[in-house]
Formats: sequence, structure tokens, C-alpha cells
Amino acid sequence: QVQLVESGGGLVQAGGSLRLSCAASGRRFTGNTKGWYRQAPGKERELVATITYGGYTNYADSVKDRFTISRDNAMNMVYLQMNSLKPEDTAVYYCNEVWNSDNYWGKGTLVTVSS
Repeated sequence: QVQLVESGGGLVQAGGSLRLSCAASGRRFTGNTKGWYRQAPGKERELVATITYGGYTNYADSVKDRFTISRDNAMNMVYLQMNSLKPEDTAVYYCNEVWNSDNYWGKGTLVTVSS
């Protein structure tokens, strides 16, 4: 089993920045993919960004050039640097880890962007 714990959410004004962190504990899987997803009120959960074990990244079009995903394999961490935040980025952000058919989720951290 893998436990994921997010941190770093909060209230920020439009145009500001936040850095989310996700600490993984439990089993370690070499070759896993880590990612961030978000769910806004009344909407479905959506992909924000993913990063493979080797560092290949993928972003949703809505966050390209504003958000950066990174990971530290030694520390078993994944990060999301969010710049130029917009009110539409307001959501609960969830950390995710996938290895083969195993899919793990954190409980989420709330990001609120005020206009």
C-alpha cells in the first residue's frame, strides 16, 4: 500500500503563486508515475499534470506555461509549482500515484484563488 499526503494549499490572490507537495509513504515502486489532479465545485476531477519516474511530464492545456510538476525519487515526493494563478484554478488538488494497475490517491488540499 501507498499513502499520499498533500500539503501547501491555501488562499492566494489572482496572479500569485503556491507550491504543493505530496509525500508518499509505504511501498515504493520504481517506474511509477506521479501526478496532480483537481476537482472544482460541481465539476469532475481532471488531470493537471503527470510525471514519469524518468521525468517525462504531461500537462493539461489550461495550466501549461503556468504550472510545473517535479519529483524527488530519493525522497519519494512530488511537487506542483503553480504560478500566475487564476480564480478558475480554485479546486481541491489531489496527489496521485500509478504503478501497473495500482492507483493511489491522497485526500486532497484546497487551493482558493481570489479575484
